Amino acid sequence: MPLFHIFLVAVVQGITEFLPISSSGHLILLPKLTGLQDQGQMIDVAVHVGTLMAVMIYFWADLRDAILGLPHLMRGRADTTGARLALLLLIASVPVIAFGLLLHLTGLEAEMRSIAVIGWTTLVFGLLLYWSDQIGDTVKTAKDWNIQDAMVIGVWQAIALIPGTSRSGITITGARFLGYERRDAAKVSMLMSVPTIFASGIFLGGEVFLKADMALLHDGAIAALFAFGAALLALSLMMRLLRSVSFTPYVIYRIILGLSLLGFAYL
Repeated sequence: MPLFHIFLVAVVQGITEFLPISSSGHLILLPKLTGLQDQGQMIDVAVHVGTLMAVMIYFWADLRDAILGLPHLMRGRADTTGARLALLLLIASVPVIAFGLLLHLTGLEAEMRSIAVIGWTTLVFGLLLYWSDQIGDTVKTAKDWNIQDAMVIGVWQAIALIPGTSRSGITITGARFLGYERRDAAKVSMLMSVPTIFASGIFLGGEVFLKADMALLHDGAIAALFAFGAALLALSLMMRLLRSVSFTPYVIYRIILGLSLLGFAYL
């Protein structure tokens, strides 16, 4: 696979994974709009591994606590900050895993990978993000995250399996509706991405890695490295900008992209 193609896929995935503009939608659109060959599942898994490492490094202090809290949780005790966070992340991950299995088993997953679907979801869920950001209170922080909110935002996250929705965008939308401040809504969303991306990687990656040859594994390693760098940069910039900027710039981008895709699909 040409290095430029690997670089392009990795950077697109890295930048769009954590920005509320849909990484899956952009990866589907990339071969459709550029004429490039589809990058294949191996590269898809690799770039997801890269973005997973980026978010784990950025939020390592929280994730370390969650990992250390797992033994407490396995004994049925959520009596530490880490154990409580681990419990919340597990609860929030159940809906997306269940919905993902349903889409895979019914074959609906492949039927939704069209430009028209991506155009509509990009536009509609972009406008929903704007609405939630405008009317949502700013009374909760990440420390206020609780079981009920984890269940609610987890259901929002499951909707992101529809291409173009954006996992980060829809979970931030749900968090803003619940009254979380912008940076804390983004933090909750990013933490929720860790078990989701990990589960997706395990689900998709096992058979792919076993069948891959050395050349494909080499391409995957390069893609993961590029995606890691792009994701870490995008995540750092977004969290910094949210100190003073709303989600409106991302909404404007989604409206322009969504309308363009709908025009391309129908006209």
